Amino acid sequence: MCGIIGYRGKREASEILFEGLKKLSYRGYDSWGLCTSSENKFSVSKAIGNIEQMDIDYSMFAGNIGIGHTRWATHGGVSEANAHPHLCSLEKVAVVHNGVIENFQDLRSELKSNGHKFKSETDTEVIPHLIREYMDKGADFVDAVRSALLRLEGSFAVVAINTEDDTMVASRRGSPLVVGMGDNEYFAASDIPAFLEHTKSVIYLYDNDVAIINDNVYVYNLSDMQPVRREVDSIEWDVEKSMKGEFSHFMLKEITEQSETIKKAAEQDAEAMKRIALEINNAKGVFFVACGSSYHACLSASYIFSAVAKMHINVVLASEFRGYKDFLCDKTLVIAVSQSGETADVLDAVGTAKEKGSKVLSIVNVMGSSLMRNSHHTLHMNAGPEICVLSTKTYTSQLAVLTLLAYACIDKYEDGTGVLDTAHNLVYNLTSRSTRDYIKCLADILKDKEHIFTIGRGLQYPTALEAALKIKEVSYIHAEGFAAGELKHGSIALIEKDTPVIAFVSPQNERETVSNVMELKARGAFIIGIGPDNNEIYDYFIKVPETGYSDPITQIIPIQILAYRLAVLRKCNPDKPRNLAKSVTVR
Repeated sequence: MCGIIGYRGKREASEILFEGLKKLSYRGYDSWGLCTSSENKFSVSKAIGNIEQMDIDYSMFAGNIGIGHTRWATHGGVSEANAHPHLCSLEKVAVVHNGVIENFQDLRSELKSNGHKFKSETDTEVIPHLIREYMDKGADFVDAVRSALLRLEGSFAVVAINTEDDTMVASRRGSPLVVGMGDNEYFAASDIPAFLEHTKSVIYLYDNDVAIINDNVYVYNLSDMQPVRREVDSIEWDVEKSMKGEFSHFMLKEITEQSETIKKAAEQDAEAMKRIALEINNAKGVFFVACGSSYHACLSASYIFSAVAKMHINVVLASEFRGYKDFLCDKTLVIAVSQSGETADVLDAVGTAKEKGSKVLSIVNVMGSSLMRNSHHTLHMNAGPEICVLSTKTYTSQLAVLTLLAYACIDKYEDGTGVLDTAHNLVYNLTSRSTRDYIKCLADILKDKEHIFTIGRGLQYPTALEAALKIKEVSYIHAEGFAAGELKHGSIALIEKDTPVIAFVSPQNERETVSNVMELKARGAFIIGIGPDNNEIYDYFIKVPETGYSDPITQIIPIQILAYRLAVLRKCNPDKPRNLAKSVTVR
């Protein structure tokens, strides 16, 4: 949620900030703004709406230092006044902030009593006022920022500048923030794509780090301002990979990349996987913890672990994990799965696990993320940057890594790679232009429907859940997923003439699933079958050859394409669905 970028260097800051904000817009936002500093004054611009459809006059801005922000409203409505950056009353301090300040009302009342005037409804605005308050009492800018941050309760990623010098201060607690190291220029951002075209050298800030950025980057601990050592890492992501290229949207581009990303996900260190498998085998209780699409990947993996490794896995939504804390002990293993590694509910679940002494393994896509740093072991998805808000290639990458783990647990890691080889070869065909055009015909049939149901049994059940999520996330058509045998226990009352039902089928459950489909067909449903074999009961059929335990990877591909096509036909932005954010960093 929200996006931050800060710049200090040798170039004019405004264009770098503006272009950086565009690259962060995938995180979700409803307003945006930027601020530069030159000759002891700020130049500020704020707006509501789509930054990619707007131009700014760079001549309005001056200075080699500045900050920018894309806002996803939490405290206060969507308005220019509530957009960041926020300034102090004297317009001498400017701040951008992600997170939630839990004690902002108390701080605001205190500051008002001291004569401060507020212009917004946000929790963020207390920060520049607090900084100015300490500066008025004699503190220099850095000390004032530190003093203000120590007063904040809750989560934050903050970047602050002032008009009196060219120092930029960045700090985080519970929200992501990374520093980019260029050629005599420096960046601070909530995500690497904001500055990836300028540098691949980064410093990942830890919770309660304070980075002072002027002629270099100096990192200190917030509590005592003692220097801390943070390594400069090199990012392997390709700049071109983060651009749309010939595709109209990132979502379609990332769908078509999956043959490659599944293969990359399978390129794990075999010995490391075997060591982690030993941890799983020796654990007394294993929990998969995740949210959204990652949760569906974990649910699929629980079926695979049951069939391949003959092992029971507990699968829990991260937001509900606290309710399971009494089952945890120092021999429990918690496997947390997150694309960004910054999902607040997942981080809270990991904190709960560590309080009980449990070991934590994470599966993430973003190097240096909070989840990675809070885990005992980490496996990377290797999917590269995923810009679309919806998870497509990272979902199948998660499935690939989890499938490999299941095989590693029975010392058949190489068999797992063989299963994935079959999948990634098939995915190449499933994402071809001819397949996409065939699914577009189905989208033309479904584009005006109000409801779509998805069903499956066994491994196909989590796929049905993920399919429903994809459709409603991006097209805003109400979609609901069911275990195939459950629809008749109440929800079949919703089936009427031409109600679309998508049925995922495999040879292992074909007879039972087709029986359920016949019940729906008898009540007028329009049946779309997805599986290896056509059936006369289907009104529309999408052939997906059987791949055994890779079915969850291959069978979701047509639905990702269908969801994309529905969004385009319904004039929805596939890359930035309304009300959604790439990283949900608040609980």
